Amino acid sequence: MMKIGLMCGREFSFPPAFLQRVNELGQKDGITAEFVKLSGTKMGEPAQYRVIVDRISHEVEYYRGYLKHAVLQGTYVINNPFWWTADDKFFNYSVMKKLGLAIPKTILLPQKGYPSDVDINSESLRNLEYPIDWDALLDYVGRPAILKPFSGGGWKHVYKVNNREELLAAYDGTSPYCMTLQQFINFDKYVRCFTFGKNEILPVAYDPKDRKYLVIHDYLTPELGDRVVRDAQLINQALGYEMNTIEFAIDNGIPYAIDFLNPAPDFERDRITEFYFKEVVERMAKLVIDRALRGTPSNPWPRWEEMLGIGKPAGFVGAPGATQAGAKSA
Repeated sequence: MMKIGLMCGREFSFPPAFLQRVNELGQKDGITAEFVKLSGTKMGEPAQYRVIVDRISHEVEYYRGYLKHAVLQGTYVINNPFWWTADDKFFNYSVMKKLGLAIPKTILLPQKGYPSDVDINSESLRNLEYPIDWDALLDYVGRPAILKPFSGGGWKHVYKVNNREELLAAYDGTSPYCMTLQQFINFDKYVRCFTFGKNEILPVAYDPKDRKYLVIHDYLTPELGDRVVRDAQLINQALGYEMNTIEFAIDNGIPYAIDFLNPAPDFERDRITEFYFKEVVERMAKLVIDRALRGTPSNPWPRWEEMLGIGKPAGFVGAPGATQAGAKSA
Protein backbone atom coordinates (compact mmCIF):
# COMPACT_ATOMS: atom_id res chain seq x y z
CA MET A 1 0.00 0.00 0.00
CA MET A 2 1.36 3.41 -1.01
CA LYS A 3 0.10 6.62 0.55
CA ILE A 4 -0.10 10.06 -1.03
CA GLY A 5 -0.34 12.98 1.39
CA LEU A 6 -1.78 16.45 0.85
CA MET A 7 -0.61 19.49 2.81
CA CYS A 8 -2.83 22.53 2.40
CA GLY A 9 -4.24 25.52 4.23
CA ARG A 10 -7.43 27.52 3.74
CA GLU A 11 -8.69 25.66 0.70
CA PHE A 12 -12.19 24.27 0.37
CA SER A 13 -13.03 22.73 -2.99
CA PHE A 14 -9.71 21.32 -4.25
CA PRO A 15 -8.58 19.13 -1.30
CA PRO A 16 -11.63 16.85 -1.02
CA ALA A 17 -12.03 16.56 -4.80
CA PHE A 18 -8.33 15.80 -5.26
CA LEU A 19 -8.18 13.19 -2.50
CA GLN A 20 -11.33 11.49 -3.76
CA ARG A 21 -10.04 11.32 -7.34
CA VAL A 22 -6.64 9.95 -6.30
CA ASN A 23 -8.34 7.26 -4.22
CA GLU A 24 -10.55 6.35 -7.19
CA LEU A 25 -7.74 6.19 -9.76
CA GLY A 26 -5.17 4.68 -7.41
CA GLN A 27 -7.27 1.81 -6.12
CA LYS A 28 -6.05 -0.72 -8.68
CA ASP A 29 -2.40 0.04 -7.80
CA GLY A 30 -2.89 0.00 -4.04
CA ILE A 31 -2.55 3.79 -3.75
CA THR A 32 -4.49 5.83 -1.19
CA ALA A 33 -4.56 9.56 -0.47
CA GLU A 34 -5.15 11.52 2.72
CA PHE A 35 -4.31 14.75 4.51
CA VAL A 36 -0.84 14.71 6.05
CA LYS A 37 -1.05 14.68 9.86
CA LEU A 38 1.93 15.78 11.98
CA SER A 39 2.58 16.21 15.68
CA GLY A 40 6.35 16.49 15.90
CA THR A 41 8.98 14.87 13.69
CA LYS A 42 11.76 12.66 15.03
CA MET A 43 15.13 12.80 13.31
CA GLY A 44 15.50 9.72 11.11
CA GLU A 45 11.78 8.94 11.27
CA PRO A 46 10.82 6.70 8.30
CA ALA A 47 8.75 8.22 5.51
CA GLN A 48 4.99 7.81 5.96
CA TYR A 49 4.14 8.88 2.42
CA ARG A 50 5.35 7.89 -1.02
CA VAL A 51 4.37 11.32 -2.42
CA ILE A 52 3.40 14.58 -0.71
CA VAL A 53 1.74 17.51 -2.49
CA ASP A 54 2.75 20.70 -0.65
CA ARG A 55 0.49 23.75 -0.87
CA ILE A 56 1.16 25.45 2.47
CA SER A 57 4.76 25.09 3.74
CA HIS A 58 5.66 28.59 2.46
CA GLU A 59 3.46 29.88 5.31
CA VAL A 60 4.34 27.35 8.05
CA GLU A 61 8.02 26.92 8.84
CA TYR A 62 7.56 23.59 10.63
CA TYR A 63 5.96 22.10 7.52
CA ARG A 64 8.93 23.17 5.39
CA GLY A 65 11.36 21.57 7.83
CA TYR A 66 9.32 18.37 7.86
CA LEU A 67 9.20 18.19 4.06
CA LYS A 68 12.96 18.50 3.74
CA HIS A 69 13.31 15.65 6.21
CA ALA A 70 10.72 13.62 4.27
CA VAL A 71 12.78 13.99 1.08
CA LEU A 72 15.80 12.69 2.99
CA GLN A 73 13.75 9.63 3.98
CA GLY A 74 12.67 8.91 0.40
CA THR A 75 9.43 10.85 -0.11
CA TYR A 76 8.75 12.48 -3.47
CA VAL A 77 7.60 16.05 -2.70
CA ILE A 78 5.75 18.29 -5.14
CA ASN A 79 7.21 20.90 -5.24
CA ASN A 80 10.79 20.24 -4.16
CA PRO A 81 11.10 22.13 -0.82
CA PHE A 82 14.83 22.81 -1.20
CA TRP A 83 14.49 24.67 -4.50
CA TRP A 84 11.34 26.50 -3.50
CA THR A 85 13.05 27.79 -0.35
CA ALA A 86 15.95 29.16 -2.37
CA ASP A 87 14.06 30.84 -5.21
CA ASP A 88 12.84 34.42 -5.54
CA LYS A 89 11.19 36.23 -8.42
CA PHE A 90 14.01 38.62 -9.25
CA PHE A 91 16.58 35.84 -9.51
CA ASN A 92 14.20 33.78 -11.61
CA TYR A 93 13.61 36.71 -13.98
CA SER A 94 17.39 36.93 -14.38
CA VAL A 95 17.70 33.21 -15.08
CA MET A 96 14.98 33.26 -17.73
CA LYS A 97 16.43 36.35 -19.38
CA LYS A 98 19.75 34.53 -19.65
CA LEU A 99 17.97 31.49 -21.11
CA GLY A 100 16.50 33.66 -23.86
CA LEU A 101 12.89 34.19 -22.80
CA ALA A 102 11.10 37.53 -23.24
CA ILE A 103 11.24 39.12 -19.77
CA PRO A 104 10.21 42.69 -18.84
CA LYS A 105 13.03 44.97 -17.70
CA THR A 106 13.25 44.54 -13.93
CA ILE A 107 15.15 46.25 -11.09
CA LEU A 108 15.65 44.94 -7.56
CA LEU A 109 15.15 47.76 -5.04
CA PRO A 110 16.55 48.32 -1.54
CA GLN A 111 13.91 47.82 1.15
CA LYS A 112 12.01 50.78 2.49
CA GLY A 113 12.16 49.46 6.06
CA TYR A 114 14.18 46.97 8.08
CA PRO A 115 13.85 44.84 11.25
CA SER A 116 14.25 46.68 14.53
CA ASP A 117 17.75 45.29 15.10
CA VAL A 118 19.01 46.96 11.91
CA ASP A 119 20.06 50.54 12.71
CA ILE A 120 19.55 52.55 9.54
CA ASN A 121 21.66 55.39 10.93
CA SER A 122 24.68 53.20 11.71
CA GLU A 123 26.99 51.02 9.65
CA SER A 124 24.37 48.28 9.16
CA LEU A 125 23.56 49.72 5.74
CA ARG A 126 27.01 50.98 4.76
CA ASN A 127 26.77 49.18 1.42
CA LEU A 128 23.72 51.12 0.27
CA GLU A 129 24.22 54.23 -1.81
CA TYR A 130 21.87 57.18 -1.31
CA PRO A 131 20.06 59.07 -2.61
CA ILE A 132 18.43 56.68 -5.08
CA ASP A 133 18.02 58.16 -8.54
CA TRP A 134 14.36 57.22 -8.98
CA ASP A 135 14.04 59.03 -12.31
CA ALA A 136 16.92 57.00 -13.75
CA LEU A 137 15.28 53.76 -12.61
CA LEU A 138 12.01 54.78 -14.24
CA ASP A 139 13.87 55.78 -17.40
CA TYR A 140 15.26 52.23 -17.55
CA VAL A 141 11.99 50.31 -17.10
CA GLY A 142 9.73 52.93 -18.70
CA ARG A 143 6.54 54.62 -17.57
CA PRO A 144 4.11 53.30 -16.43
CA ALA A 145 5.83 50.63 -14.35
CA ILE A 146 4.88 47.90 -11.88
CA LEU A 147 6.12 47.86 -8.29
CA LYS A 148 5.80 44.42 -6.71
CA PRO A 149 7.55 42.16 -4.17
CA PHE A 150 10.62 40.21 -5.23
CA SER A 151 9.11 37.22 -3.46
CA GLY A 152 5.40 36.77 -2.89
CA GLY A 153 2.11 36.12 -4.62
CA GLY A 154 -1.65 36.53 -4.56
CA TRP A 155 -1.45 40.04 -6.08
CA LYS A 156 -0.38 41.42 -2.68
CA HIS A 157 1.53 44.72 -2.64
CA VAL A 158 1.39 45.16 -6.43
CA TYR A 159 1.14 48.75 -7.69
CA LYS A 160 0.99 50.35 -11.12
CA VAL A 161 2.82 53.69 -11.05
CA ASN A 162 2.88 56.33 -13.76
CA ASN A 163 5.58 58.68 -12.49
CA ARG A 164 8.14 59.37 -9.76
CA GLU A 165 5.57 60.76 -7.32
CA GLU A 166 3.31 57.71 -7.58
CA LEU A 167 6.31 55.38 -7.29
CA LEU A 168 7.54 57.02 -4.08
CA ALA A 169 4.05 57.08 -2.57
CA ALA A 170 3.65 53.35 -3.20
CA TYR A 171 7.22 52.49 -2.19
CA ASP A 172 6.85 54.32 1.14
CA GLY A 173 4.19 51.80 2.17
CA THR A 174 6.12 48.63 1.30
CA SER A 175 8.16 48.17 4.49
CA PRO A 176 9.54 45.61 5.31
CA TYR A 177 9.27 43.90 1.93
CA CYS A 178 11.97 43.83 -0.70
CA MET A 179 10.47 45.07 -3.97
CA THR A 180 11.11 45.05 -7.69
CA LEU A 181 10.33 47.73 -10.24
CA GLN A 182 9.30 46.24 -13.56
CA GLN A 183 8.47 47.37 -17.06
CA PHE A 184 4.73 47.44 -17.70
CA ILE A 185 3.75 45.36 -20.71
CA ASN A 186 0.83 46.91 -22.57
CA PHE A 187 -0.64 43.54 -23.43
CA ASP A 188 -3.41 42.71 -25.87
CA LYS A 189 -3.76 39.14 -24.56
CA TYR A 190 -3.00 37.64 -21.17
CA VAL A 191 -2.52 33.95 -20.41
CA ARG A 192 -2.13 32.05 -17.17
CA CYS A 193 -0.82 28.52 -17.66
CA PHE A 194 -1.52 25.66 -15.29
CA THR A 195 1.44 23.28 -15.34
CA PHE A 196 1.64 19.65 -14.25
CA GLY A 197 4.91 17.73 -14.12
CA LYS A 198 6.90 20.45 -15.90
CA ASN A 199 5.97 19.54 -19.48
CA GLU A 200 2.18 19.32 -19.39
CA ILE A 201 1.00 22.88 -19.98
CA LEU A 202 -2.60 24.12 -19.97
CA PRO A 203 -2.77 27.75 -21.21
CA VAL A 204 -5.87 29.64 -20.08
CA ALA A 205 -7.18 33.07 -21.05
CA TYR A 206 -7.04 35.31 -17.99
CA ASP A 207 -8.29 38.79 -17.10
CA PRO A 208 -5.73 40.26 -14.66
CA LYS A 209 -7.83 43.37 -14.01
CA ASP A 210 -10.77 41.39 -12.61
CA ARG A 211 -8.57 38.36 -11.77
CA LYS A 212 -10.83 36.00 -13.67
CA TYR A 213 -10.17 32.85 -15.66
CA LEU A 214 -11.99 32.84 -18.99
CA VAL A 215 -13.13 29.72 -20.78
CA ILE A 216 -12.29 30.77 -24.34
CA HIS A 217 -11.28 28.00 -26.72
CA ASP A 218 -8.62 28.76 -29.33
CA TYR A 219 -7.72 31.99 -27.52
CA LEU A 220 -4.21 31.72 -28.96
CA THR A 221 -3.17 31.05 -32.52
CA PRO A 222 -1.43 27.69 -32.99
CA GLU A 223 1.93 29.42 -33.47
CA LEU A 224 1.58 31.61 -30.37
CA GLY A 225 0.22 28.69 -28.38
CA ASP A 226 3.26 26.60 -29.32
CA ARG A 227 5.61 29.33 -28.13
CA VAL A 228 3.75 29.82 -24.83
CA VAL A 229 3.92 26.07 -24.18
CA ARG A 230 7.64 25.87 -25.04
CA ASP A 231 8.47 28.86 -22.86
CA ALA A 232 6.43 27.48 -19.95
CA GLN A 233 8.16 24.11 -20.26
CA LEU A 234 11.56 25.82 -20.26
CA ILE A 235 10.64 27.75 -17.10
CA ASN A 236 9.58 24.59 -15.28
CA GLN A 237 12.64 22.71 -16.46
CA ALA A 238 14.89 25.46 -15.16
CA LEU A 239 13.10 25.91 -11.83
CA GLY A 240 12.22 22.26 -11.27
CA TYR A 241 8.54 22.90 -10.56
CA GLU A 242 5.88 20.28 -11.25
CA MET A 243 2.91 22.28 -9.94
CA ASN A 244 2.93 25.91 -10.99
CA THR A 245 1.09 28.70 -12.76
CA ILE A 246 2.96 30.81 -15.30
CA GLU A 247 1.66 34.14 -16.57
CA PHE A 248 2.37 35.66 -19.96
CA ALA A 249 1.45 39.20 -20.98
CA ILE A 250 1.32 39.14 -24.78
CA ASP A 251 2.18 42.30 -26.70
CA ASN A 252 2.33 42.30 -30.48
CA GLY A 253 2.70 38.53 -30.60
CA ILE A 254 5.48 38.36 -28.00
CA PRO A 255 4.66 36.47 -24.77
CA TYR A 256 6.47 38.20 -21.90
CA ALA A 257 6.84 35.92 -18.88
CA ILE A 258 5.90 38.20 -16.01
CA ASP A 259 5.08 35.82 -13.16
CA PHE A 260 6.17 32.21 -12.84
CA LEU A 261 7.04 31.52 -9.21
CA ASN A 262 3.64 30.18 -8.12
CA PRO A 263 4.39 26.69 -6.79
CA ALA A 264 1.20 26.64 -4.70
CA PRO A 265 -1.25 27.94 -7.32
CA ASP A 266 -4.88 28.77 -6.67
CA PHE A 267 -7.00 25.68 -7.44
CA GLU A 268 -10.32 26.79 -5.94
CA ARG A 269 -13.40 25.98 -8.02
CA ASP A 270 -15.09 29.37 -7.70
CA ARG A 271 -12.03 31.20 -9.00
CA ILE A 272 -10.69 28.93 -11.75
CA THR A 273 -14.16 28.01 -13.12
CA GLU A 274 -15.85 24.62 -13.03
CA PHE A 275 -14.35 23.70 -16.41
CA TYR A 276 -10.72 24.19 -15.34
CA PHE A 277 -11.34 22.87 -11.84
CA LYS A 278 -12.20 19.46 -13.29
CA GLU A 279 -9.09 19.60 -15.49
CA VAL A 280 -6.83 20.52 -12.57
CA VAL A 281 -8.19 17.80 -10.26
CA GLU A 282 -7.86 15.12 -12.95
CA ARG A 283 -4.36 16.09 -14.06
CA MET A 284 -3.01 16.53 -10.54
CA ALA A 285 -4.43 13.15 -9.51
CA LYS A 286 -2.78 11.44 -12.49
CA LEU A 287 0.49 13.27 -11.84
CA VAL A 288 0.83 12.13 -8.23
CA ILE A 289 -0.12 8.54 -9.06
CA ASP A 290 2.55 8.51 -11.76
CA ARG A 291 5.12 9.85 -9.30
CA ALA A 292 4.07 7.28 -6.68
CA LEU A 293 4.63 4.48 -9.17
CA ARG A 294 7.65 5.79 -11.06
CA GLY A 295 9.18 8.83 -9.37
CA THR A 296 12.31 8.76 -7.21
CA PRO A 297 13.67 11.54 -4.98
CA SER A 298 16.94 11.40 -6.91
CA ASN A 299 15.14 11.87 -10.22
CA PRO A 300 17.40 14.26 -12.20
CA TRP A 301 15.24 17.36 -12.54
CA PRO A 302 17.10 19.76 -14.86
CA ARG A 303 17.90 23.09 -13.25
CA TRP A 304 19.20 26.39 -14.50
CA GLU A 305 22.81 25.47 -13.62
CA GLU A 306 22.69 22.57 -16.07
CA MET A 307 20.80 24.51 -18.72
CA LEU A 308 23.29 27.38 -18.65
CA GLY A 309 26.28 25.05 -18.44
CA ILE A 310 27.45 26.52 -15.13
CA GLY A 311 30.00 24.23 -13.54
CA LYS A 312 29.86 21.88 -16.54
CA PRO A 313 32.82 20.82 -18.65
CA ALA A 314 33.49 22.49 -21.96
CA GLY A 315 31.20 21.29 -24.70
CA PHE A 316 28.12 20.91 -22.53
CA VAL A 317 25.11 21.91 -24.62
CA GLY A 318 21.93 23.36 -23.12
CA ALA A 319 18.96 21.51 -21.73
CA PRO A 320 17.34 18.34 -23.03
CA GLY A 321 14.49 18.91 -25.44
CA ALA A 322 10.98 19.01 -24.01
CA THR A 323 7.96 17.33 -25.48
CA GLN A 324 5.24 19.77 -26.48
CA ALA A 325 1.76 19.26 -25.11
CA GLY A 326 -1.53 21.00 -25.64
CA ALA A 327 -0.41 24.20 -27.33
CA LYS A 328 -3.90 25.66 -27.63
CA SER A 329 -5.85 26.83 -24.64
CA ALA A 330 -8.39 24.12 -23.82
